[in-house]
Amino acid sequence: MKFTIMVNEGPYQHQSADSALQFARAVLAQGHEIFRIFFYHDGVNNGTRLSVPPADDRLIQKEWSELAKEHDLDLVICIAAAQRRGIMDEDEAKRQGLDANNIIEGFRISGLGQLIEGGIEADRTVVFGD
Repeated sequence: MKFTIMVNEGPYQHQSADSALQFARAVLAQGHEIFRIFFYHDGVNNGTRLSVPPADDRLIQKEWSELAKEHDLDLVICIAAAQRRGIMDEDEAKRQGLDANNIIEGFRISGLGQLIEGGIEADRTVVFGD
């Protein structure tokens, strides 16, 4: 089975990001495919490389990045939601006249069309968060 996963909550505000990560791991462990993981609303905060949680907490952004690298996953951050929350890749930062970017390896920024395509291409779309 092929899945698209949508994550609508940030990594430290809600259980949704953790649940989505665990779901993605379970899907892959069972031999299923993940077409795309789309981060929307506060979920875009899963893609920042500048988050520094306490030493005894997990760094969920790094966990997403490592999972993407290990399984060649497509992690897409919604551009409109990212801009509102200050999440920029190198190209978008330049386009906006900013001198820095903060996206973690393995993520990319794109539009809602990527979510629509994911829904079309996947057998199931699973949404985590409101």
